[in-house]
Amino acid sequence: MTDLETLRSALREPPAEEFAEPDLGAIMTKGRRIRRRRRLATGAGGVAATLVTVLVIVGAVALKGSSSDQQPLPPAASAPAPPSAPIPAPASPTITEAPSEQPFGEAIPLGVKGEGGRELVLYAFAIDEPQMPDVRFGLQVAYRNQTGDYDALLASNEFKGSDRSFGFHAVDGGDVIQGTFVPVFGYFAGPAARITSTVRGKPVEAKAIPWSEDPSIVLFWFDGAQVESAGVLTPLIAYDAKGQRLTK
Repeated sequence: MTDLETLRSALREPPAEEFAEPDLGAIMTKGRRIRRRRRLATGAGGVAATLVTVLVIVGAVALKGSSSDQQPLPPAASAPAPPSAPIPAPASPTITEAPSEQPFGEAIPLGVKGEGGRELVLYAFAIDEPQMPDVRFGLQVAYRNQTGDYDALLASNEFKGSDRSFGFHAVDGGDVIQGTFVPVFGYFAGPAARITSTVRGKPVEAKAIPWSEDPSIVLFWFDGAQVESAGVLTPLIAYDAKGQRLTK
């Protein structure tokens, strides 16, 4: 008998013991348990990932709320930027709401009528502030009433240094207050006879009058039809009685 015939004979022989039929129910149950464990494992991984995310978020909140003396942030993290402080406005040489002091010297009519036909005037007023020991007066534009008293509209004064230092001071105006346009005004400390400027390349000249209390101080104002604000003047120039320029 050849080897092939021997193999065929062996295959035709019945097994020594019979195998039991497969338990399909048990196999399906075991398979469901395996799938369930896999789902739970996947879910546990998701829960773990969620917990890690929560911890990261909580950690970030804790870091954000920590004070400067606590543990510093690692180099890879960026600390939240503090709220930006408002940018301070540039110091202004004027005060625009002054009480209506009586004139320090004579009141000068501006040739402008305002509310109720009242006349606008320009005058100096006395200042006595310990914080400004070298500022003794300022300028006021006001209504002059028929009764002889005044209703203040706009005040302006030097705020540092001396109010009588050489040059221009307290230049303000170009505002509509109580329905009335207040012209640009100011004063010059020095022997000025003329004060001029340009507005968009066009020359303009102010009306200038020496202060009755000190002729070395010259009060001036511009026509509102020519100068709508102090910001359009480029630049202010003062001349003496001989026509010599006093300012650069």
